[in-house]
Amino acid sequence: MFTGIITGLGRIVAIQNLGSSSDHGKQLTIEAPAGFLDDVNLGDSIALNGACMTATALDHAHSRFSIDISAESLSKTCGLAEPGIINLEKALRAHDRLGGHIVTGHVDGIGSVTHFAQVGESWEMRLLAPRELGKYLAYKGSITVNGVSLTVNRVTDLAADSEISINLIPHTVQNTVLGQLAPGSRVNLEIDLIARYVERMLQDAPTPSQAEQ
Repeated sequence: MFTGIITGLGRIVAIQNLGSSSDHGKQLTIEAPAGFLDDVNLGDSIALNGACMTATALDHAHSRFSIDISAESLSKTCGLAEPGIINLEKALRAHDRLGGHIVTGHVDGIGSVTHFAQVGESWEMRLLAPRELGKYLAYKGSITVNGVSLTVNRVTDLAADSEISINLIPHTVQNTVLGQLAPGSRVNLEIDLIARYVERMLQDAPTPSQAEQ
């Protein structure tokens, strides 16, 4: 479990195939900020750009760790198949502050940035989310973009997608990989967990005619 509050910027520095076919995944080696791994043990969960992964090897001397990512996970996420900077968040502890919102680290879909521009001291980011996720998106609701907990300012349902507008404060732009986004960039999206449960409960709710029987 995570909160969507990024605790460090890492860098994928090495990628190794775990097999000879596309059915096999990859092993990633990530360089973390100094001190980031001090309280991390083998088997701990760390979110990479919003995707929950398990630390399978630790190199405290060089502030590096490794994870194994399956072909299935690679097909459902973006930004984890090539070297580059990524958002890092260690798993939530029971006594930690819930600074963002409840995040599982399970990516629900891939979005694409359509607009990224400074407005005053902040930035406006607009992105397209898959249409099937549109019912979970609401004004002032929460969404996770590349692991960052953000607030939706506007939702517009289109024929094939849903476009959302998000305001990014300078701190977010400067301390996460979101500051490197541009129109056309692909991002990992996770919808609000509470919205997912509400949708499920509404599916099972009796219709008025059933309730009268």
